[in-house]
Amino acid sequence: MSERLVVIGGDAAGMSAASQARRLRSAGELEIVAFERGHFSSYSACGIPYWVGGDVGAPAELIARSPEEHRARDIDLRMRTEVTALDVPGQRVRHRDLEAGTESWTGFDKLVIATGARPLRPPLPGIDAPGVHGVQTLDDGQALLDALERTPGRRAVVVGAGYIGVEMAEALLARGYEVTVLTRGEQPMATLDPDMGRLVHRAMDGLGIRTVASAEVTKILTGDDGRVRAVATDAAEYPADVVVLGMGVRPETSLARAAGLPLGTSGGLLTDLAMRVRGHGNIWAGGDCVEVLDLVSGRERYVPLGTHANKHGQVIGANVGGGYATFPGVVGTAVSKVCDLEIARTGLREKDAREVGLRYVAVTIESTSRAGYYPGAAPMTVKMLAERRTGRLLGVQIVGREGAAKRVDIAAVALTAGMTVESMTALDLGYAPPFSPVWDPVLVAARKAVAAVRAAE
Repeated sequence: MSERLVVIGGDAAGMSAASQARRLRSAGELEIVAFERGHFSSYSACGIPYWVGGDVGAPAELIARSPEEHRARDIDLRMRTEVTALDVPGQRVRHRDLEAGTESWTGFDKLVIATGARPLRPPLPGIDAPGVHGVQTLDDGQALLDALERTPGRRAVVVGAGYIGVEMAEALLARGYEVTVLTRGEQPMATLDPDMGRLVHRAMDGLGIRTVASAEVTKILTGDDGRVRAVATDAAEYPADVVVLGMGVRPETSLARAAGLPLGTSGGLLTDLAMRVRGHGNIWAGGDCVEVLDLVSGRERYVPLGTHANKHGQVIGANVGGGYATFPGVVGTAVSKVCDLEIARTGLREKDAREVGLRYVAVTIESTSRAGYYPGAAPMTVKMLAERRTGRLLGVQIVGREGAAKRVDIAAVALTAGMTVESMTALDLGYAPPFSPVWDPVLVAARKAVAAVRAAE
């Protein structure tokens, strides 16, 4: 007798899980039903800023697999269908057809929760006014593009200076807008230490993006027509013809919370190494709705990234399909850019190290992306944290021009392997003048960190 797998969420984690399970088990053995409340499946939300900015020509280019393609693989993907309740003891979910308005229940033998994240949208006056946009889904991206075509003014305010905020600032700048970015933090990119965020701030100002730090938004001001006209902070007003919210996301776990499933400090679902929800043998969860193990600090943390979501889905699908796989955790690697400025980080910031009680040294070096004499060599700043006494690598942050960001992968591998900064100095990295100085910038930082560790003994 066949089993039924129900998947809540039709994007990266959910459909990766469904697809992998289908590869392992036929339709006669495993019926797969997936519910997605949106209009699109298996798409790259990370690509939306580049679509808005004109680097990507059409939303179809961001879709990895359409609903029709999933259905052709014997996955019953039901679009525009929202799951509204989860009955764990009864092993069933209630769902609403958003077009017809009808509701019904579907039972499951196995369940995958891949409900993603919800963007932060604080209850500020005017937050829902015409002209205020989020950018979480392809529908959001299209709505923003339509608004940019209709809006006669050319002043844009981006609220938030994390990854989405700086990427949307670049997109709006490319569209010919006068861009102001407001961040409540000491510097943009709170995923970096403030001294590295200061480099981003300076570069954004140099690109023509006005960046205002320590700015607490209090309300969105509207004109007589009800449309947005400005963003107010506790200190000033910033005129705006369009406002983009980039204030971060939180795990969308309202269904899980109502069902009594275990949640972590960030509100994300807690799973074991097989991505099975703790305490529930037939329920798995993955993607932006879960917390994961930080391999450096040893604590659970919330890291919503498409790379993780796809890996979670592969692990879940393997286990649901009768195989075996685990997701060991993350080191917190992320890269971004604003125009030609590249930004990267992995591991712990100074704040993170202090919070978990680690004693550390921190060093910063200036280098170049290529041999200094080779045409196109660009400046790069690398910051490295290492544990005092042991010299274990704890984290790396990089800000620079072309060739800077992906160097963080060296550090990500070293963190995953538990390497010390001293052992890193012996890494046999590729060298040629067009690609690197004789001593790669990451290794220069490692050498300086070794000296700092020895001096702190």
